[in-house]
Formats: sequence, structure tokens, C-alpha cells
Amino acid sequence: MQPKTIHEKILFGLKIKQARQRKKLSFSDLAEKTGLSISYLNEIEKGKKYPKKDKISALAAGLDLSFDELVSAETDQSLAPVQELLKSNFLNELPLELFGIELPKVVELIASAPVRVSAFISTLLDLSRNYALKEENFYFGALRSYLELHNNYFEDIEQEVAHFCRDFEISSQRPLELQKLEGILQKHYGYQVLNNELDAYPELEGLRSLFIPSSRKLLLSGSLNPVQKSFQYGKELGFNYLQLEERAYTSSILKGKVFDEVLNHSRAIYFSVALHLPKDDIIRDIRAFFNLPKWNGEAFLDIMHKYRATPEMFFHRLTNILPEFFGLKKLFFLRFIHDPEAGEFSIDKELHLYQKHHPHGNALSEHYCRRWISVSLLQDLLGMQEEGKFVQTIVSAQRSNYYGTEDQYLCFTLARPSYPHPDKNVSVTIGIHLQEGTNDIIRFASDPGIQQRVVNNTCERCPIQDCSERAAPPVVVMRKERARSIQKRLDSLLGDSV
Repeated sequence: MQPKTIHEKILFGLKIKQARQRKKLSFSDLAEKTGLSISYLNEIEKGKKYPKKDKISALAAGLDLSFDELVSAETDQSLAPVQELLKSNFLNELPLELFGIELPKVVELIASAPVRVSAFISTLLDLSRNYALKEENFYFGALRSYLELHNNYFEDIEQEVAHFCRDFEISSQRPLELQKLEGILQKHYGYQVLNNELDAYPELEGLRSLFIPSSRKLLLSGSLNPVQKSFQYGKELGFNYLQLEERAYTSSILKGKVFDEVLNHSRAIYFSVALHLPKDDIIRDIRAFFNLPKWNGEAFLDIMHKYRATPEMFFHRLTNILPEFFGLKKLFFLRFIHDPEAGEFSIDKELHLYQKHHPHGNALSEHYCRRWISVSLLQDLLGMQEEGKFVQTIVSAQRSNYYGTEDQYLCFTLARPSYPHPDKNVSVTIGIHLQEGTNDIIRFASDPGIQQRVVNNTCERCPIQDCSERAAPPVVVMRKERARSIQKRLDSLLGDSV
């Protein structure tokens, strides 16, 4: 008999358990009928063991079933969703080990209540179809959870970056020399770096780079500036130095095939960011910045420019070091894309550390609060562009008080024209939850010069009256109020008869 997969073991165990329970047999009863031990039967039902033919025959006789019924891949309706889950390869793709979850425990959960779990799984599958959720949605969601679990700080990659700098004699001076990184790729890793080569393929417009493993060619877009090119070099060095074999060959993941590809892409990005913004140096610079008596946007930008980093690189590094070295564990990161022609603001990247914070992506096509600094700064940028002003990056800060709560966040935001779509704009925001002790870490946190605003999540869910920034009526609030008024009237009319 061929070795059985974990999926086949799970399905067989569920069928045995289902048949035993239908017969109202205890483990002791079935053990007596089959001659198999209780512990062995338990392991079969949990999907840990798949019996040999003679034992399957004994089980079939004890359960009044045929041999073929037990070994068949066919199941009844109650187990159909579980079977669909197994066929989808879902269990293989779940990065359980990253979260400290053992696969046998998941199997045991399924085996303990197959009908209820089946109903739950069926609901999840239906929801995924109805909302057009794809595998990559799951992969990126799992990646965010993994990063959040570790406060987006990975000491092993930090150490690898330090080893890399020693191995290749990388100077402690920043910014890095572009030619130095390109030389390492070429001489040590056998790359052919082809500048502007990607421009020959118009259908690949929007990609920054493409690596062709068979020829070791790295095709670069001609529109990359030195900062963007240096970051791409850093990522390629990360893939090689960390020996990350499962990887995407494009600069961004177009469609995640397996979770390891998404995870390794994230690790290579971390490597490049840590390489360009060394830990000890950036900690020292941020500490000096936080010790300023007043908010100074230019000083904030100066740190980014010192390392010749993009706003995304700079803010990525902040999410690494603020929780780990400044004790600012409650924070969020958002990246907004603004399409002025369509009048749309959308979140395409987000990270929440310690908890799910108020500002987060909304998949219901609602209008994000225009009072958010992430959105209002994009509107300011557009206004400057419409006046004919060339603006590369603008910066601002805000203390955001969330309506109806005591939660307040200190937000830093940078806004700039988008790449590779200059007709769009991008903002990146890091928000730090203000609580007792924050003023001791960030001296200017209470600077009266920082704009303070009451904000909410979306216009549709916001009851704030007379809001000049409102982009849509509060339809959700109105619907809830209507439901409450209906219930109140029903209670008054039915009160005496209930």
C-alpha cells in the first residue's frame, strides 16, 4: 500500500469517527468489535494513523460497512466542505509553523467536531467566493499577521545584514555607493545588470525590475532614480545572501503562488531596508529627533535624505525600530494611493502592531475620513500641483482624536507623486498611539503647533455634525438610527402585550 498523505489520513479518520458515532459506539465498543486498541482507534480518528488492509477490513466489519466504502474518497454531504478544503491544498499552504501551531492540532480540531467545522469551513469558502478572495489575499493577510506577531522586527535578518557588511567590506558611511552594490551582484553572484532593458517590453510597464534566473540577468526600468535602483539591488542581494530560493522574479509580487514566496519577498525587502538604514545609526538619529522640543518636519525629512531613502523605506524602518527600541509598540502604518481623476483614495499597504487600530483598510467602497492627515496631505499636494508647483515630498504631523473614544494618535505623514504612475499621488503614514509615558519618549508629542483634529473612520459611519470635509452622507449611521427608532416604537406598542 502506498504511503498515505496527511489529507487522506484526515479524511479516513473523519469517516471512521462519523460511522462510529452514527452507530452510537464508544471507543471501547469499537475496540471490542475490531480487536484494535482504543489508543490506536483514537490516532486513526485524529488523522495520525492509516491502518493496513487487514485492520481496515476489521473496521469495516465492526461498523457494518464495506471495505470499499471506507477507503473510497467519496464522502457524504456533511463532510463535503472538509473534503473541498483538503482538495484545495489549504492545509499545505497554511504557514502554521510561523505562528507556533502544530498541524496535528488543526487535524484534531477538525476530527473533534466534523459537522460543525464543516459548516464553518463551508461558510468561509462561500465568503471567499462572494468577495472574490484569492490565494494571494490569504498569503498577504497571513504575512501581515506574521509581521505583527513579531512587531515587524527580526534580529536574525539584522545580524545577517551586519555579516554581509563585514563579508563585503561595506563602509559604515551612508548613503551606500550604488556601484558597490552593483559590483557585488555582478562579481560575486554572477548577475548581468541591464539598465533600461525593461523599457523594451511595454506590457511590463510599471515593473521596476525583472530577474531572469536562467541567464542571471537583472532587467531594470529606465525610469528608476538612484535611490530606487539601490533598493532593488539591496533586495537582490537579500535573496542571494539569505539563500531565499522560493521567490518572485519581478520587483513586486503580481500573484503569490505559495506563501514562502510572499514571506521571502518580505525578508528580502527587510534586508535591503536594514542595509540602507543601519540599525544603530537610525536609532541614534530618531532618538535625537524625538528629543526636539517642537515638531520639525524638515528635521524629519533630513533623516530620510541622509540615508537617501524613499518614504516607504524610511517608514518601513520606523516600524522595525520604534516598537523594539523605543517601546512604542502600539502603532500603525498606512500607504494611500490617490487617483485625482477618479477622485478616489485607497489603502494598498497597512500594518498594525499590538492591536487593530482605528484607521484601517475598508473593502466596502466607503469614503475614508478626509480629516485623516493621510488624506488631507494628499489633497494639499494635489492643490500645489494644480497651481503648477513642482513638489517632490511634503511632510506634516497631526494628533488624531478618534470620535467617541479616548484614543489619540500622533501621526507623521509624507506625500509625494506616485511611481510609476505620475498621474497619481502616494502618502505614507505612521501613527503612534499616545498613552502615559509617550511624552517622555517624544518630547514634542504635545507641541501645540501640531494640528489636532477629531477624526473618524469613514464618512458613511461618522455621526459628526457640520463636517465640511464630508465626502458622503452618514448612511450607516442613519440606517442604525432608523432601526433604533423602529425598535423603540415597537417596544412602546407591544410593551403591554408581551
